[in-house]
Amino acid sequence: MDCFCMDMNELCKLYNKRLFQVAYGITRDYYLAQDAVQEALIKAYQKMDTIEDPEKVGAWLSAITTRTAIDIVRKERKLNDRTASNIEIETANIKMDQNVEQEVEMNLLKEQINLAINSLSLDQRKVFLLKINSGLKEREIAKLLKINQNTVKTKIYRVRKQLKDMLMESFSA
Repeated sequence: MDCFCMDMNELCKLYNKRLFQVAYGITRDYYLAQDAVQEALIKAYQKMDTIEDPEKVGAWLSAITTRTAIDIVRKERKLNDRTASNIEIETANIKMDQNVEQEVEMNLLKEQINLAINSLSLDQRKVFLLKINSGLKEREIAKLLKINQNTVKTKIYRVRKQLKDMLMESFSA
C-alpha cells in the first residue's frame, strides 16, 4: 500500500475546470457549482492519504464532486421548499389577520350605522330605509307615503347629513 501524496495546488490547477463542469452539470448554478467544487476539494484533501493509484485521482475527485453537488442540490431544494412553505404560511396568516381585522371593523361599522339609524325618528327612518334598502326613487317613496317629492328629497338629505355627523362623532371619540 503506497501512499500517494500530491500538492493541493497542483490538484486544483489540474482538475478545477473538470470538477466545475461536473458540479455545474448537476447544480445548473454557477455559484452552487463553485461551492460544490470547493467542498469536494476540502473532502479530498482530508482523505488524501487513502489514494492508492495516482492515475485514478481525476475519477476519484469527480466522484466526490458529484456526490457533493447532489448533496448541495438536495439542501437547496429543502431550503427552498421550507422558505416557500414559510412564505405561504406567513402570507396566509397575514391574510387571515387582515380578514379577521376587516371583519371586526365591518361589524363595528355596521353596528354603529344600525345604532345611528335606530336613533332616527320613525318618519325619518321610513324614508331613509325605503331609499337605501328598497332602492326606491324619491317619486316612488313620495307616492307610497303620500307626501311631496321635494319633502322626500329634503328628508333624505337631512337624514344622510345627520347619520354622517353621528358616525363621525362616534369614530372620533
